[in-house]
Amino acid sequence: MLFNSFEFALFLPVVFAIYWFLLKDKLRLQNIFLIAASYLFYGWWDWRFLSLIIISSFVDYQVGLSIFRQENQKKRKYLLWLSILINLGFLGYFKYYNFFVDSFIDAFASLGIALEARSLNVILPVGISFYTFQTLSYSIDIFYRKIEPTRDIAQFFAFVSFFPQLVAGPIERASNLLPQFSKKRVFDPVLAKDGLRQILWGFFKKMVIADNAGTIVNRIFDGSDFLPPFLLWVGVIFFAFQIYGDFSGYSDIAIGTARLFGFNLMRNFNLPYFSKDFSEFWRRWHISLSTWLRDYLFLPISYTFLRKFPKDKYLSVKVEVWAYMTAIFITWFLGGLWHGAKWTFVVWGSLHGIYLMLAHLSKKIRRKGLKKLKLKKANPVLVFFQVLGVFLLTCIAWVFFRSDNLSQAFSYLAGMFSPDVFHIPMLPADIKKYLLILGLFVGVEFIQRKKAHGLSVESQPLPMRWFWYTLALYAIVFLGNFNKIEFIYFQF
Repeated sequence: MLFNSFEFALFLPVVFAIYWFLLKDKLRLQNIFLIAASYLFYGWWDWRFLSLIIISSFVDYQVGLSIFRQENQKKRKYLLWLSILINLGFLGYFKYYNFFVDSFIDAFASLGIALEARSLNVILPVGISFYTFQTLSYSIDIFYRKIEPTRDIAQFFAFVSFFPQLVAGPIERASNLLPQFSKKRVFDPVLAKDGLRQILWGFFKKMVIADNAGTIVNRIFDGSDFLPPFLLWVGVIFFAFQIYGDFSGYSDIAIGTARLFGFNLMRNFNLPYFSKDFSEFWRRWHISLSTWLRDYLFLPISYTFLRKFPKDKYLSVKVEVWAYMTAIFITWFLGGLWHGAKWTFVVWGSLHGIYLMLAHLSKKIRRKGLKKLKLKKANPVLVFFQVLGVFLLTCIAWVFFRSDNLSQAFSYLAGMFSPDVFHIPMLPADIKKYLLILGLFVGVEFIQRKKAHGLSVESQPLPMRWFWYTLALYAIVFLGNFNKIEFIYFQF
């Protein structure tokens, strides 16, 4: 079920009414009802894939209890690997089977060896990458004794399937979300009002910013071989805001919807295009994924690497650097692969890994350069060029993310950097209009940069608050795209 659909417009108030009016003060029934509502929400796409969520939930519920009760460390590891293999087995089959088969055949074909293998018509279950990571983190955290398992199966199944964030995150940790299913929930009008504001802002970002940008992006990428370089730059910049508006818009709607039911989800985006370096970018973009990759991939890989080398004073600095380099590259190689079974995603992730490695290696040089130039970190001119540099390099990486294949990506990049790049052609009316909307949007985000979201205006006088709400609604109604376009991250 899409957030931007008529079905959801009926689903949400009905679920809200039953949850608060018929099941008030009945915690267990509320949790069971949320499971049923979440399964209906998810099964609206394809009811057959509900079995995957149910199996994954049941396995990790039982494994979590068994790991916690087990004292033998070797048996605890076996149980953890059972959870990992089942969850990643589902993910690998449905998401990567054809990718690995085709890549294997292509590799041998390049050596002149022809192989035959059967590709399967495998349908990717919506949101499988998100709930797989969520359940995996639960088992891993219990193994490392960071949390205790819940013994209430309804609470755990509700935690895994909670419909606002089931399909595209945020990828919640059990330590944050699971305890909220065990506490009595009382309707909080202040929380609910802010939830509605964030939902409205999310719909604005999705329907006005992302979906309108998408129509232009599709046109430019489809005709990229015949367009001047300036328009190619416009296309990838518009895609940068399309994917930001689309994904952060989903997160805003999810967080706001959860608040209507008395839940607090983690913030998933924090104005990433205002970042001054790539470490900061990944602390602001898709925060739930970047922190997951940090905690469950980067840190274990780097610690493993460091343990294998002697603690020599001279070597330790070099070892630490290479441990960081190795861990960050592997992490972002796999992070790219998590996004999809295509080499374009792998290159996109690897490119961000290289950006992070270069940023780490150049840290001392940049610090010395600032001292020599007598520039402070907060110098507005310096900050502007840092933000601009990070944004442009991010856009170059987005070319791979958006392209259908590597050939298209390299062809698009070659066009972007052709000699007449500074020639500005006559721009179509819809591009001029969207540039104006985009400028206003960036201005609002900058003004509201210290707030939770663009419509965090609760401290303003009532007339001003309603002015902003009306303006956002007006923009959605008269400027929004009502074609029920799916969220980009549903494919991941």
